[in-house]
Amino acid sequence: MLTVSDINVSFQKTKVLNGISLSVAAGETVGIIGPNGSGKTTFFNALSGFVHPSAGSLTLSGEDITGTSPDYRAKLGMGRVFQNFGIFKEMTLLENLLVALEARSSLVSCLLPWGGSGKENRAKATEYLEEIQLASRAHQKAGSLSGGQMRLLEIVRVLATGADLLLLDEPTAGVSPRMKEEVALFIAKVQQMGKTVLVIEHDITFIQKFCKRIVVLESGTVVLDDTPERVCADERLQEVYFGKRAAG
Repeated sequence: MLTVSDINVSFQKTKVLNGISLSVAAGETVGIIGPNGSGKTTFFNALSGFVHPSAGSLTLSGEDITGTSPDYRAKLGMGRVFQNFGIFKEMTLLENLLVALEARSSLVSCLLPWGGSGKENRAKATEYLEEIQLASRAHQKAGSLSGGQMRLLEIVRVLATGADLLLLDEPTAGVSPRMKEEVALFIAKVQQMGKTVLVIEHDITFIQKFCKRIVVLESGTVVLDDTPERVCADERLQEVYFGKRAAG
């Protein structure tokens, strides 16, 4: 589904991504980890079109998207959840999903309680809320949710846009330990739907719950790309986070 070939990104004279290459198959769930400053969020910005690489190429479902805009990539099926909560807090849960469902058509019709497509979208929105066990709060403002519930709403809203490739940037930020389990279970469910998921995380225990592959970044390069078991057993993981062990 996604091919990244020798991507380089620089800000002024500082190189943030340095020749990243990897391929992600349809239906894969891949964890992206690395210390602060390793280039994880910049990598997602390059994938989603918010920064353009100075070298290299990106291919999504066989199409070169290297120089395309974020909205064009969204139309091709790429969706993203950012580190900061991006839901419309003053809108209800239902309205948040209706906006997503009508993103490719009129934003006016999505808020009307009557009419053919409006009724259909309301039914779909309710189904999505049932998936995250929040249907009973459909008419409450999204800002009343807990951090974990907001994350679930964000993820399901991306699904409602029709995305097949989801980029989740630290989905456990601001989430309680109990709700982390709920988020992990739902991401696993998203994968079972046949979606492709890339997840940036600091909590390797969390991503091991649903990822069968982990990519480790350091200084804008891929230093490890393997199963969670092999990545955790590799001494290079400790070196990335804590530095090389002293001789002797």
